Amino acid sequence: MKNQYFGDINDYKKYSLLRLLSGHGQIETALCWVLTEDDNRTDGSKTRYLEQPEKWQNYDPILYEYLREQVLDKGIRDVSYIEQDDIIPNCRFYKELIYDAVESRENFFSGFLEFAKGADLVFFDPDNGIEIKSIPRGRKSSSKYVYWDEVKASYLAGHSLMIYQHFPRRPREPFLRALVHKFKDFVGAHQVFSYCTYHVAFLLIPQPHHEDLFLKNNHKVSEVWGEVIKVRKHKLVSPVAYV
Repeated sequence: MKNQYFGDINDYKKYSLLRLLSGHGQIETALCWVLTEDDNRTDGSKTRYLEQPEKWQNYDPILYEYLREQVLDKGIRDVSYIEQDDIIPNCRFYKELIYDAVESRENFFSGFLEFAKGADLVFFDPDNGIEIKSIPRGRKSSSKYVYWDEVKASYLAGHSLMIYQHFPRRPREPFLRALVHKFKDFVGAHQVFSYCTYHVAFLLIPQPHHEDLFLKNNHKVSEVWGEVIKVRKHKLVSPVAYV
């Protein structure tokens, strides 16, 4: 995540998902921004939806008006602002910057695991998503990813997990299938839920005792967002089954 992304179309969908899946604060969320420094790219410029209330407002009116006020009226592009308001109820935010260096990264995640203790749901919000082979930990741009051992450690700590994943320029179905299949090694995980949009996916790996809650709230996501956010359930068997 970068501050320059704040309030773009992916943020709208992301925050709305967290609101719905948590039951508007029924369970506690720990949000790990995986925050990297801003750059000079135009990423985060996808804010035209805020000028189209007739198309976008009704999905989540409270959230939409909040983001519209922050981004259009006040010109704010800073994630700390959503931390100050109760837009995502019962949520705590880990806003430390993450860097490429291995030691810095290890300190970042050990600090986060301590910070997240007691939270039901952990959301990782990296710039790009889960690690890729071409960028090992410590290499330039590795701060844009969350790595498998970090994800697994969070699951073993007792948290249900949700992870932001940008779609690469390759066929999406086999990419998503291969990604989901890797969660079969998470002891106790029975299924993965995916929430796919045009550009990104959000992957939810529930702890067994949270499955019923998320199944119920998945229906709310589908009722609110329809085809804009496509909800799918993936059973962790070999091969991965789609329902």
